Amino acid sequence: MAMTVKHWQDPVNLIVGLWVLVSPWALGYAAEATPMWNAVVLGILVAAAALIALFRVMAWEEWVNLALGVWLAVSPWLLGFSGLASAMWNALIAGAIVAVLALWALGTDKDIGGWWSHAT
Repeated sequence: MAMTVKHWQDPVNLIVGLWVLVSPWALGYAAEATPMWNAVVLGILVAAAALIALFRVMAWEEWVNLALGVWLAVSPWLLGFSGLASAMWNALIAGAIVAVLALWALGTDKDIGGWWSHAT
């Protein structure tokens, strides 16, 4: 039985989560504990929420990814690593992508809220 993906945003968020997980080594900031652990934990959580959403779509997974994306985007300033450009830009861009894709899924899927889907 083939799996059908309801939201294209979920596999993209899975890829972004996996990228965030490996980014400290790929971008060379693994020696910096705070941004490294932030990336590892957030990468695992984003990928896990996206993976769960691939099998069963529920609004909470998208809300979790929205919260994780927002945290990721602001974490360089809240955790004090905004001076480390590679980690800061990675967190900001990845967080923005995760948050926007979660909002997009929430806004367009009438089964989990879909406030944008009612306008059409």
